[in-house]
Amino acid sequence: MRMQEMIGLTVYDVEHGKQVGKVVDILLNHDWSIVGIQLENRLFWTSGVKAVGWDDIVAYGDDAVMIRNQQAVRKWGAENIQNTFLTGNGKLKELPVLTEDGIRLGHVTDVYFEHELGNTITGIEISDGFFTDLMEGRKLLPFLPEMTRGENVIMVPLGSEQLLEKP
Repeated sequence: MRMQEMIGLTVYDVEHGKQVGKVVDILLNHDWSIVGIQLENRLFWTSGVKAVGWDDIVAYGDDAVMIRNQQAVRKWGAENIQNTFLTGNGKLKELPVLTEDGIRLGHVTDVYFEHELGNTITGIEISDGFFTDLMEGRKLLPFLPEMTRGENVIMVPLGSEQLLEKP
């Protein structure tokens, strides 16, 4: 599954079958694991975000995300959020991807994770620009444990350009 596909899904609690919100972002830690989902926050005057921890998600699919109950929805402070997919200071989307020897592979357009493996990232989708996308399509870089997210760039090991494949 791609993170972009999860954005916008409706979230329901299994206990009462009640809609509790929509997914607006995916929350990750520094180890590239998904730790939760951010829900739309209608209370603009509060600090922090409305979120659900990954362990409280019972199931997710093409149409909805199912959580245990409404108590799973909690307020997370900014200090608890290390990286995000779509918004904020720690976002991954649109970050350039560079090899350690300075070769620019493109920028992040999506992040893949394995449905059966839960919160494990399996690869990042990379675009090298509109015309390259039209001519060659986007590329998928399989997840490498040596990938690091810097302040302004994602660094990947030497030779990573050889690992690019079609998504």
